[in-house]
Amino acid sequence: MDHAKIIDSFHRGHCIDAYRFFGAHFSYEGGEGVRFTVYAPHAKKVSVIGSFTGWGYNPVDMTNTGYTGIWSVFIPGVKEWESYKYQIEDAQGNKLYKSDPYAFYSETRPENASKVYNLNDISWSDQAWMKNRTKNFDRPVSIYEVYAGGWMKDQGFPFTYGKLEEHLIPYVKERGFTHIEMMPLNEYPFDGSWGYQASGYYSVTSRYGNPTEFASFVNACHREGIGIIMDMVPVHFVKDAFGLRYFDGQPLYEYKDVNDAESQWGTMNFDLWNEEVRSFLMSAAAFWCDVYHIDGIRIDAVSNLIYWGGNSNRGTNDGSLAFMRRMNWYLSQAFPSVMLIAEDSSDFPKVTWSTLDGGLGFDYKWDLGWMNDTLKYYSIDPLYRIWDHNKLTFSMAYFYSERFLLPLSHDENVHGKKTIIDRMWGDYDAKFSQVRNLYAYMFAHPGKKLNFMGNELASFREFDENKELDWFLLDYPRHDAFMRYFTDLNRIYTSHPCMYKDDYVNGKGFAWIDADNAKQSVYSFYREDEKEAIVCILNNTAQSYENYTIPVPYEGTYTEILNSEKDIYDGCNMCNYNPVVSRKNPDGNAHFADVIDIRIAPWTAIYLLVDKKKEARKKTTAAKKALKTEEKKASAKAKASAKKKPAEKKTGKGAKSA
Repeated sequence: MDHAKIIDSFHRGHCIDAYRFFGAHFSYEGGEGVRFTVYAPHAKKVSVIGSFTGWGYNPVDMTNTGYTGIWSVFIPGVKEWESYKYQIEDAQGNKLYKSDPYAFYSETRPENASKVYNLNDISWSDQAWMKNRTKNFDRPVSIYEVYAGGWMKDQGFPFTYGKLEEHLIPYVKERGFTHIEMMPLNEYPFDGSWGYQASGYYSVTSRYGNPTEFASFVNACHREGIGIIMDMVPVHFVKDAFGLRYFDGQPLYEYKDVNDAESQWGTMNFDLWNEEVRSFLMSAAAFWCDVYHIDGIRIDAVSNLIYWGGNSNRGTNDGSLAFMRRMNWYLSQAFPSVMLIAEDSSDFPKVTWSTLDGGLGFDYKWDLGWMNDTLKYYSIDPLYRIWDHNKLTFSMAYFYSERFLLPLSHDENVHGKKTIIDRMWGDYDAKFSQVRNLYAYMFAHPGKKLNFMGNELASFREFDENKELDWFLLDYPRHDAFMRYFTDLNRIYTSHPCMYKDDYVNGKGFAWIDADNAKQSVYSFYREDEKEAIVCILNNTAQSYENYTIPVPYEGTYTEILNSEKDIYDGCNMCNYNPVVSRKNPDGNAHFADVIDIRIAPWTAIYLLVDKKKEARKKTTAAKKALKTEEKKASAKAKASAKKKPAEKKTGKGAKSA
């Protein structure tokens, strides 16, 4: 490892592997031990204290490497699992006790010392997964967002990484999800922050186990074909005295101006104009991709990175924009198959455009506009939905400006907002019918999908980090039927390429059939690829139709593969059980040449499948049969004509005289 190269790129703000140099690394320097290295440019003196020094009784002084502000020392005999901190004497002679910014492991809260851990002992068996992994632009992505401490508990205690490996992975696979997104698993002191107020950016939280156990969980996910996405927060960090705030007695990781340093969450904002801070955060993102084989990084609160304090009236934070572009560029170069996802509530342009084209370089952006419009629409009394009809159509007016991901995340299940099902208008029965309709709309709409844990249960209780999901709901037939419905949606989505293959190709893969039927609140559109098309119909009122005519894009036979009102989903069972054959559109000037007549139940969502290849083969076969029939007719006609024709008279030498 070229330390000089790392140090140089670290100070220039272009380092993505600082974790290979900083922190606590096992080494052999005349004997086995650990080398500790830390960046503290304003410190007068730095020492290592820990379980191997009697803590404050025998501190081991570190050597200042000079103008670089880097301190380092090799301590022989230090073993794995030992706890340690840095004792830093600032310019005024005050002693500060700090955990290691680059620690690979930490004590379990409320303790906060760093722990020595040997990451080199982690083993992997996911080579095939890593080789075939992509950013999934043309693949299905259905994400299950999980708070590890609240998915399921064991006698009141959160599941360990081992328990999650044993139970979460098969559950996710059975439900048809393709990815798990873990809410932050970096170390953090306050449970109520859910990990979004971090203290250890390289330290997997010890709440659920150790780094090897977490790596085993990721490895098992890959073995079962499940990708892992990790939440990361490069906006702000905790104020706790043991952390990054005033790390060496002066602002180092935070802005010097207190007005910029203090965040709206009671935390400290990272100074993203500082080159060493940029290297610290870029290396943290790369660390999870490199060491733990993470398949995606979801960056939290991007609007607060784009604008000062997240307020567009204050203007863009150009240093932060430069940081994001640089981070995404380097991560895409080093890990070309890792998804980079922006949780961005702003309308800032080109978030998912290449940095070479002036974009921020993310691969996906959360479509929070879609989420807000959709949930607002389904909360409106159906009598008045005629006035808000465009809330379900507007998203397609801007969809191709970015690569959008459709989220119904934890943010929509907390703080008195109500859960997804509880946002639906009406009584208990109407809420279930409409939430089934909503999810059919979500899965047929272009864009990758994300759902927070508990959405699949139709849970009425908001997220509480102290409790597990309400698994008892599955004892009730209606909730159990809804989970079956959710599972079937996932399976339809992942097994039909027309539902995801051309998500981000404008003019291909999606088209409206009728986007303007506000009077009846009936929407229709279709998804397609070269092999098949799926027509989606949404009825967003309690009105039913026994013989409703829908234009269709292709002549042929349409088979109902999903009806949200089917009895197995606890619906009214007004379905289209037999395949429906299209007929010619009586309106000769219409855009669609064919129509079908179907039954539409109240509140229902319907998927109708037509096999374009099969219909083409049927037409070809019919044409060949018709051609053969014509050939046979022509042949028979020719034979008949030949029999009726009189014989010619002979003339010349061989002819007899009269």
